Amino acid sequence: MPRSARKISVTNIYHVMLRGINRQDIFEEGENFLRFLAVLKECTEISGFE
Repeated sequence: MPRSARKISVTNIYHVMLRGINRQDIFEEGENFLRFLAVLKECTEISGFE
């Protein structure tokens, strides 16, 4: 069954988290994690999110 849509926050503050299945590591190498951060930074700059 799919998850229901998230409610829109009146404060526009959201908490985003990533977690692997059974708390397994998502990034096995530091280089992959740094690449993820770079992509995340680029996306926030494009979208205007903070």
